Amino acid sequence: MNRNDSFREFVAAHQQSLMRTAYLLTGDAHQAEDLLQSVLLKVLGRWPKHVDNPQAYARRALVNQYISWRRRLTRSELPSAKPPERSYSSEESTVVRLAVRQALAQLPPRQRAVIILRYYEDLTEQETAKLLKCSLGTVKSQAHHALARLRALAPELAPKFSDLEFLGEAPR
Repeated sequence: MNRNDSFREFVAAHQQSLMRTAYLLTGDAHQAEDLLQSVLLKVLGRWPKHVDNPQAYARRALVNQYISWRRRLTRSELPSAKPPERSYSSEESTVVRLAVRQALAQLPPRQRAVIILRYYEDLTEQETAKLLKCSLGTVKSQAHHALARLRALAPELAPKFSDLEFLGEAPR
């Protein structure tokens, strides 16, 4: 199997998972596609010699690229604090998901990355720390501050946070 075939197989097997991570990081489908495309180009450049764990490498590259993009944004490009009113489905779970996504969008990039990796991607604290190249204490601290911020940003959802296992601890 040649280099391009093995890379195609990797992309076919992991594209959906990587796209979900990119979408959760960016909060926008088009930006997520751009982010994933730029990261896959970088992964292809190092394929396969320098990539021991391709999925972890690609996920780490997504987080790094996202944080890099966020640093470059100018003030005029930041989303507004109050998004326009949208019509939501009457299904409660859809409303909850949208509210959580909006609250996630207001977190700083590192906190958002920790929440997504820990609770959406279901990585352990150790795996998250390794992926973000930081200490276990940093992951715990970032998760704690992010969860507190999420509760403050969406207090109406605090009772639901215990039902949504992705937010870890129950509200106080």
